[in-house]
Formats: sequence, structure tokens, C-alpha cells
Amino acid sequence: MYRNFILASAAVPMLLSSPAFGEEIKMGILLGFTGPAESLATNMALSAELAWQEASKSGLLLGGATIVPVRGDSTCQDSSTAVTAAERLVNSEGVVGIMGPTCSGITVAVTKNVTGNIGVTMISPAATSPAITELDDGDYTFRTVPSDARQGVVLAEYALESGVDTVAVSYVNDDYGKGLSTSFETAFVERGGQVLMNAAHEDGRGDYSAEAGALSASGAEVLVVFGRFDQGGRGIIQSSLDVGAFESFVLADGMISQVLLDNVGPGLEGAFGTQPGSSSEAADRFIQLASEAGFDGDGGFRAESYDAAAVLALALQAAGSADREAIRNNIRNVSNAPGEKIYPGELAKGLEILGSGGEIDYEGATSVVFDEFGEAPGTYRIFEVVDGKFEVVAVR
Repeated sequence: MYRNFILASAAVPMLLSSPAFGEEIKMGILLGFTGPAESLATNMALSAELAWQEASKSGLLLGGATIVPVRGDSTCQDSSTAVTAAERLVNSEGVVGIMGPTCSGITVAVTKNVTGNIGVTMISPAATSPAITELDDGDYTFRTVPSDARQGVVLAEYALESGVDTVAVSYVNDDYGKGLSTSFETAFVERGGQVLMNAAHEDGRGDYSAEAGALSASGAEVLVVFGRFDQGGRGIIQSSLDVGAFESFVLADGMISQVLLDNVGPGLEGAFGTQPGSSSEAADRFIQLASEAGFDGDGGFRAESYDAAAVLALALQAAGSADREAIRNNIRNVSNAPGEKIYPGELAKGLEILGSGGEIDYEGATSVVFDEFGEAPGTYRIFEVVDGKFEVVAVR
């Protein structure tokens, strides 16, 4: 069964009337425009806005309505600020759906305090913590990015296949880092590996030499880093190289960025890691659309952001109105089989089919499908650092 469908008695009244030609319908973008994930937010927002522009310019959305994006800053670290931003989007701006947030802890807080109570669909393109899976959210929280329960397994299996059988783990001390480190360690040990130390690190510190020394003292020769490429994760790697603690590294999605390689230098040559995404024709098509729109679509969580926004637009069309509950009720109808498959750049086609009473199966750039928990299984690209750049060596 789907999760609890009961809405709070104090829910904001739904928007029941069908939009008229030219009417503007607001959708929210709630991302960490400041804080530890701010370097990701701009292109993620542009990806979502690209989908909504595509739907609006078609002239087929609810008889000629347009989607107006409204941005909010979740900070990715301050739950109270994020909740306030979400309340503004939902109550003051009147958005009928939200693309975001970026980070897992914020997604949990906003769900519990705002969207799950009031009843507004929220689709995160980047929140990966396993803790989100069974949230009591009234079935209003979805994600186009797979759970770290799976990323941990994929990374553990690839590490063992690559000859890495004994490691130390450093993870950022938040819901994302805790969930991923637990998933990885469980899978790694079950398959015969050893984790000699699994310790948290904090973002925002100037010196990580003590942490690097403690991890090295465990006796492990390979360091697994679950952090952020421009925060503590980078600091742990840099300090490890500076003091000679480690020369070999395994990374996860939050660390996969050319910015990290440019800042750290040749010390990461040969490192490998995972990030949600695929190398399909559909993924390449999204990158092309992004390039034509003037931004780089080939990066973390950008395709997932486009897909999250596209699903919201298509569910709006299937709902036949800007009714928040009806939008939620149509999320799976437009993204799961049966129906004609729809890919990036084909939103007009999807809107037309829905407008005439037909069925679609939105595949998007990331093979979107939602299970009973609002989760997408997704795929992972495995990267290796070759000549100072991340290169895709496998997809799983």
C-alpha cells in the first residue's frame, strides 16, 4: 500500500478551478542556494526551470497556462530556515508543487513540518538518505534520485571487484553521510571486506590533519570519503595527502566534481566513485537541451532535477487543474507504465497525449519510475579519475 494518505485537518484549501488561458501557476524550487551544497544549486534550478519553460512554451498545458518558478533557499544545513522557506513557498506564494530539496535532513524536516502536513507534492532530485524511504508523508514526498541504501551496495561491490578489501571510512556528520556510510559498511562487510574505522567529520573546519591521522592509524591503506567536494570531504582528502596518510581513495556522489580534482591536484589520480545517472541516449539528449539553454547539464543531480520538474508539470496536466491533491494522485500515472514513453524534449508530446485522455510513461533522462514509497531505483555511473578528469567506466 502507498503511505498514509490522510491529510491534516488544518490543510490549506486546494486550488480547485481549472486555469484559464494565460494563467500563471506557481511551482517551487527549494534548494541549498547557500550553505554546503550551494555550488550544486544553480544548475539544478536551471534544469528544473528548463522543463517548466518547455511545458509552458508548448501552449498545451491546461489550455495555455504557464508555470512560474519561485525559488526558496533551504541552506542544506539549517532546518528552521528551510522550513520557513518552504512555508513561504506553500502559504505565501501558493505553489502547487516543489522541486527539491537538495539535502536529506532538510527533506525530512520540510516533509514533517510543511509539505506532508499541508499536502503539497515535493520531488527531491538529490536527497538520498535511506531515512526518507518510510517517512510518514501522506505520499507527498518523492525523489528521482535513488536511495543510498542502493548506492552503498553498488560502491561496495565495485570496490571489492577492483581489489579493495580493507578500508577506513570518513563521512560527513549528517543524515546523508550517516546513511551512506552504514549502507556501504554493511554491504562491504557482508561481501568479505573489512572496515577498520568508520568515523564522522564536520564541514567547515580549517584543518583535518587530526582526522586524517586517526583514520590512517587504523591500518587501512584506502580511504572511503562520503562528504562534499567543496567542504569537509575535500578537507579530509587534502589533509590525508599533505600528511601522507592515504594515497588511494574511494568516493561517492557528493565528491564527484571536477572542482575537487582541480583543487586537490594529481593526488586523486586513480580514485573511483559513484554518482546517480546514466549514459543513455535520453541522458545525452538532456545534456544537449541544457547546452542549448546556456548551461552545463552534465553534472550531479541536474538530469534528476529536470525529471522532477517534468513529472510535476505532467501530473498537473493529468490532474486537469492546479489542485494539489490531484497533482499528487497523478504522479505515478504519468511516470509509470502503461503509456507512451516520453523523453527529454518531448514534454509537448506528453502534454498533448494527456490532454486528449491518453496515457504516458515518462522515462525522462534518468528512467523515472516511482514505487510505493515514491522512490526511483535509478542507475549509477561509476567514475574513475584518469589524467585529472572523472571518466565514466561503468553504469549499474
